Amino acid sequence: MDPLEIAAGLEAHGITDRTAARFRHRDVFSLAEELYARSPHEAVSAAAPVLVPAGPAAFRRFGYALLPAALACAAAAAGQEWAAAAAVVAVAAALVWPGRAAGARFPYVAHLLAAAVAGWAVHRYGTALAVGLALAVAPAHLAAAAFAAGARARLDASRALEDFADRARPLLLAAVALFTAAAAAAAALAGTPLPVAVPLALLFFLTRLLLRHGAHRAPVGAALALALVPVPAVVPAAAAGLLVHAVLALSRASAHARP
Repeated sequence: MDPLEIAAGLEAHGITDRTAARFRHRDVFSLAEELYARSPHEAVSAAAPVLVPAGPAAFRRFGYALLPAALACAAAAAGQEWAAAAAVVAVAAALVWPGRAAGARFPYVAHLLAAAVAGWAVHRYGTALAVGLALAVAPAHLAAAAFAAGARARLDASRALEDFADRARPLLLAAVALFTAAAAAAAALAGTPLPVAVPLALLFFLTRLLLRHGAHRAPVGAALALALVPVPAVVPAAAAGLLVHAVLALSRASAHARP
């Protein structure tokens, strides 16, 4: 249909600019243009992407995203001793669906590390932190859905990989900024310190994004493992490192290919 779609397919299968150079092309997109010219195709009129209205499945997923906050708030309000543990389990479970949707391999290690990070942080800082993280799950779902929809629209409108990357990076940073503000509001509502809750919530949000879009899981696991070190500055550093990885990984067209 389009050279960009061919380039995304080549990139998804591991074809890099170095590989394209073996075929006397400057980059993957140049190679894709030649493949497009050599392949039979029909002329397709350019049309604006049609926005699909939210259906029952979208509302159902948003309802699931509200469950951790409802469970944590109800248990904490009732003074239950298991409120913190329930919130940790709910927050970790919120990462399972994006990981399952990313591909055939299920990232068990990433989910176990996320649960360990959340449990260790709640053990150190108390139930209020667990409630704050649970309250941030719903905004994370909305920000991730908005980023995915915006990235798909920009991919359809782009005509070069560099063009898409230039459009996707500001969108990602806007989604991160929006979620950071929502996480700060959730932490303030739960009564937990913002310097503790916000970097941790951001770490989980970036983990969700990267798992959902099929990025390499080694940097995700490394950031989560680093967050287990009992030093206050470690979690912000892990979140910052994962943000750099997300900017690089989620600005690639192959991260947004349709399943």
